[in-house]
Amino acid sequence: MRNTTRLNSTLKALLLELLGSRLNFSAAICDRHGQGESHHPIMAPEAVAFVRTTEEVSAIMRLCHEHDCPVVPFGTGTSLEGHVAAIAGGLCIDLSEMAEIIAVNDEDLDCRVQAGVTRKQINQYLRDTGLFFPIDPGADASLGGMAATRASGTNAVRYGTMRDNVLGLTVVMADGEIVHTGGRARKSSAGYDLTRMFVGSEGTLGIITELQLKLYGIPEAISSAVCSFGDLEAAVNSVMLIVQSGIPVARIELLDDVQMDAVNKYSKLNYAVAPTLFFEFHGTEASVKEQAERVGEIVADYGGGDFQWATRQEDRTKLWQARHDAYYAGINLRTDCQGWPTDVCVPVSKLAECILETRRLIDASGLIAPMVGHVGDGNFHVLFIVDPENEEEMDQAAEVNATMVEMAIGFGGTCTGEHGVGLGKKKYLVREHGEGAVALMRTIKTALDPKGLLNPGKVVPEV
Repeated sequence: MRNTTRLNSTLKALLLELLGSRLNFSAAICDRHGQGESHHPIMAPEAVAFVRTTEEVSAIMRLCHEHDCPVVPFGTGTSLEGHVAAIAGGLCIDLSEMAEIIAVNDEDLDCRVQAGVTRKQINQYLRDTGLFFPIDPGADASLGGMAATRASGTNAVRYGTMRDNVLGLTVVMADGEIVHTGGRARKSSAGYDLTRMFVGSEGTLGIITELQLKLYGIPEAISSAVCSFGDLEAAVNSVMLIVQSGIPVARIELLDDVQMDAVNKYSKLNYAVAPTLFFEFHGTEASVKEQAERVGEIVADYGGGDFQWATRQEDRTKLWQARHDAYYAGINLRTDCQGWPTDVCVPVSKLAECILETRRLIDASGLIAPMVGHVGDGNFHVLFIVDPENEEEMDQAAEVNATMVEMAIGFGGTCTGEHGVGLGKKKYLVREHGEGAVALMRTIKTALDPKGLLNPGKVVPEV
């Protein structure tokens, strides 16, 4: 499929008439839109269309459908599994200029936004309303991209994932038709749940241009804390007991000793170089105090140290920014190398076994690979710091990754808790879901995109 020119001269002329200077053919711009933030090689589109309205996206898709031109939607380029690679050439539709916050309904705790609005933009806009949008994958990703990859992040243990917080969508289909799904009601029994079908479809079924989202009241009290442990097993086991005890912690993040060393160096911090848990508690003053006390008792039983508290907004921001910078901190451990991020998710009861065995595999391989985890919901991440030119090193990383994925699926888990499938995890779908379920995915894809123009080669394995 690669190196095929699909943007013919007639289509170029029609797109230029529609978009003018917002149709860009620059090699630098195209390269930037052909790669996310991972080790996957650049696969650039032939041109990038910077769109501003749903109607423009619809008009572009009608033209591309007529001329059999592949299309890859693009948000901010923070994806990790090769989602934006233009493996069949064609056109990239960049939605970053679709950044309007259309409506905020304070009384109903919902809002409607264009797909290019980022999570930081929406929360900056909401800050004086007493509301916030909780899904926080770390990167300042676009909300359309977050819906397309079914993102989650540090708050998922309390507030759920994008799947749980998208009420409705506006989607442009492969032939340019505009479809509206869902609505503002908090529940519905009317027809198929089309919203959930598009959330997580990674641009392979339609292009998300608008979203109706749930909002939440900013808690009366918020406190964050850091606690280090003597070993990884004790840290993970304490999390399992916290979750099983039903304590409504807003965030529980695990960073192993390798990651803590990287974070200290990158963010100029001085935490213990040891397996460490980052906590955040939301609620009333009384409930936050109670949560912290109960968690404190549990971590003490597992040898955890005293909490280091961050209650002021600026201190909490610094703490969580350090956590969100873990990817860049990890890459900083080696010069002239790239990050190969991967993730799995398992039932919480299997979390300790899966993490510890993965750490053993990494250490045995000799690779540098820090680990972090949204461990409250069984999701953890490994960041292989690799030299893409070193074939032996890449093979070792691939072997550890494959073993970790197989182990997670064997435990009743998944090959990806939040990174998505893209190119990187596509080969594991049959193992996880079975041939029958994957065949049904192919049937849906073919029905909605019979020409295979929407983000071709992603998610669904070829027959």
